[in-house]
Amino acid sequence: MVHLNIPMPGRRFVISVPYIWLLVFFMLPFLILIYISFVDMGNDISPFKPLWNANTGMLKLKYDNYSSIFHPNDGGRIFQTIYIEAYGRSIGYALCTAVLCLFIGYPFAYFIARTSASVRPALVLMVMLPFWTSFLLRVYAWKGILADQGVFNRILMALGLTTEPFQMLYTDVSMLVGMTYVYLPFMVLPLYANLVKMDFRLLEAAYDLGSSPFKAFWLVTVPLSKAGIVAGFMLVFIPCVGEFVIPSLLGGAKNIMIGRVVWDEMFTSNNWPRACALAVVMIGLIVVPLGIYYHFRDAADLRH
Repeated sequence: MVHLNIPMPGRRFVISVPYIWLLVFFMLPFLILIYISFVDMGNDISPFKPLWNANTGMLKLKYDNYSSIFHPNDGGRIFQTIYIEAYGRSIGYALCTAVLCLFIGYPFAYFIARTSASVRPALVLMVMLPFWTSFLLRVYAWKGILADQGVFNRILMALGLTTEPFQMLYTDVSMLVGMTYVYLPFMVLPLYANLVKMDFRLLEAAYDLGSSPFKAFWLVTVPLSKAGIVAGFMLVFIPCVGEFVIPSLLGGAKNIMIGRVVWDEMFTSNNWPRACALAVVMIGLIVVPLGIYYHFRDAADLRH
C-alpha cells in the first residue's frame, strides 16, 4: 500500500498563519519603507509619490537619501556625519546595555531556576511586574530619581557623602541605568526558560570529579545556557538600537541615538524619504550580522 504524504488543510492553515503575520506586519511595512526611501518629495507634502516616470519610461530613484547618510552635503569626509555618529552611539549603548543586563540578569535567572517549583511562579511574576505599568511612567520615574534634587542625590547629601548634587541625569549613566532597568526582564526570562530545563545532576557529577564550583559553573552551566544567553542578548540589543523614549527623557544633547534622529527627520524636517533610508540602514545593520551569525552557527552544527 502506498501512503501519500499530503498535508492536511488544518496543518497548512496552522503553518500559513505565522507566514501571513510576517508578510503583513513585517515585510509589507519594510517594503513601504524602502519605497519611500527612494522618493523625491521636493516641495510636496505627501511622501507617496510614483517612482515610475511615464514620460521617459524609467524609474526615478533618489539615491541622495542614502548617500547623504554616509557623506555630508558640505563636502566633508565620508563616514563623518551626524547619522554615522548616531548609529555608532546607538550600537554602543545597545551593546553596553545588553552586557549589563546579562551580568545582572544571569544571577537572577539562575536563582529562580534553582528555587523550589512552588516559589518559581511568584518570582517570575515579580520579574514581569514592571510590564504592568506604563513604559513612559517608568522612565519618568527614573528621571525624578536621577535628577539633581532627586532621590539618589538627596540620600548622598543626607549621609554627608557629598555637599553638592552629582550630575547623573542627561549623562551616559542615566542612559545606561534607564535602558538596563527597562530591558532587564527581556534577559531574565529567556535565561530562566533555558536554565530551568537544565539537569543539575551534571553539576553534582562535576563536583564528584573534583571540579570547583566556579569551574563547574563555567564549564557546565554556561555552555548549556548558551541558547538563552544568545536569545536574551538579541532581545535586549535589537530594541535598544532603535530606542527613542529613553534617550529623549534621560539623555542629553550628546546622547542622541538614531531613533531620535529618525523622529526629527520625519516630524521636524518633514523629510520622510531620508527618515525611511535611515530606518532601512538601521535594520540592515542588525539583520545582516544576525544572518551571518546564524549561517555560520548552522554550518558549525552540521559539521558536529
